[in-house]
Amino acid sequence: MIRFRLKAPTQRVQGGFYFLNKLLMRQLKESLYQQCLDYVQKRMDAAEQGIKEAQQASKDDTKSSAGDKYETGREMAQQETNRNMAQLNEANKLRVALNTINTSGSSTVAEPGSVVITDNGNFYLAISAGSLVVDGTTYFAVSPASPIGLQLKGQKAGGEFSLNGKNYNIISIH
Repeated sequence: MIRFRLKAPTQRVQGGFYFLNKLLMRQLKESLYQQCLDYVQKRMDAAEQGIKEAQQASKDDTKSSAGDKYETGREMAQQETNRNMAQLNEANKLRVALNTINTSGSSTVAEPGSVVITDNGNFYLAISAGSLVVDGTTYFAVSPASPIGLQLKGQKAGGEFSLNGKNYNIISIH
């Protein structure tokens, strides 16, 4: 998990909830976005490394008197290459999805790139990248196509929804 620290503090108002000014929100969004990019890059690097290793294993496998051993080894290396190619393609799709997100904009409606603060967690509507920490606060990066992303998309502050028996009240959207 990567941790980022914002330079300026958040402002505490209304019943203990934290609201950020526009500059801080922009920094927050940029930090969350960068963490998502880092997540995608790590996945791409791992897939590319796996492809290289499988191709090298295929080249290193020499024909032996054991008969099918050579063909079995080559087939296993090919399957590993195919699996890593699929992972690389998925990571590329995530990168394309991230490229559509504007980190400087603000909206009153939850859309890709929005930070949604609820009474049951903070969410960054972008890609499914797990939990991200900025300035000691955890945000869950979720895809708009995920079950919670579908519930969040189009919501406004003050909205409510339930998912898996858990109720969520939307405090703010940035």
